[in-house]
Amino acid sequence: MNRSLLILFLSVFLVSGCVVEQKPNNTTSSAPAAPTAPSPSPEATKAVAKTEPSPEMLPGPNAIPTDTRVVVNIPAYRMDIFQDGSLIKTYKVGIGTPEFPLPTGLRKADAVIFNPTWTVPDEAWAEEMKNVKVGETVEAGDKNNPLGWIKIPIGLPNLIHGGKAPAKIGTFASHGCVGLTNAQVKDFAMRLAQAANTQIDEEKASSYIKDRTQTHEIKLGQSVPVELRYQTIVVEDGKLHIYKDVYEQNTNTEENLRAVLQANGTSFDNLSDQERTALLNALKSVPKKKEAVVAIASLTQKGYPAPVELDNGKGQTPRVAAANHKH
Repeated sequence: MNRSLLILFLSVFLVSGCVVEQKPNNTTSSAPAAPTAPSPSPEATKAVAKTEPSPEMLPGPNAIPTDTRVVVNIPAYRMDIFQDGSLIKTYKVGIGTPEFPLPTGLRKADAVIFNPTWTVPDEAWAEEMKNVKVGETVEAGDKNNPLGWIKIPIGLPNLIHGGKAPAKIGTFASHGCVGLTNAQVKDFAMRLAQAANTQIDEEKASSYIKDRTQTHEIKLGQSVPVELRYQTIVVEDGKLHIYKDVYEQNTNTEENLRAVLQANGTSFDNLSDQERTALLNALKSVPKKKEAVVAIASLTQKGYPAPVELDNGKGQTPRVAAANHKH
């Protein structure tokens, strides 16, 4: 390989943010080998394409999934798993810093990787780290590996991964990734597998984590869309939540407020004087705090669902025994 090709190759992997790793030599795959099946005819392939369209970003503000997908609302520091349109679990998360923000758009999760390695990216923040060098691969389980027990790649260079201290949840906590504590990420991985019709044995998962030196990759039975949103104005279970515009995208405007109300069947002009004043004051005050909440009578029983089994990462070990239960 000549020098220019080598540089191009390295640039793909040594990107800013959380780096998607190559599978090391000691990686094992826990996905069973699929039986060989005859290739479908072109006609059958076209029929499947018509009945199973590729998932897309849900249109409009505060859209509620009707399928199986993960939704991350960045300013709310919130991640939800929906299975067949039902919210099954909510997590408080850490997000990328303004210098290394989480992107928006539709990604997908195809695998769960236990005990991931980490390649130190060529970034100023990595150069300041002690005991590691740019370009070095930090082995699974090493104390200098920031990815924790589990990572779920969601498209280069972004990940959902563990390794975060409880105090980092609900804050800027990563370089372009969704950050969880190790207990949270284990629970999330089990529930993600459930949603993807994939069996992850609890005993085996615990054995993987116990031996941190071995990397294990489990392929999901189906890809799960991961929708990364940036919505600072959200109607949730009858109340209007206004979140701080953490990446300063000028989203907390009266125009956006009106659009969100309209999407939830309410007009700003039809609100009471007291409600309108409260909403406009909330827009002004939220830059000084993370969130403002205003109750609106006409929004009762409307909007995005409230959190389900909220895991705020404060050290409680979530119960995952029922994670592979099929609805």
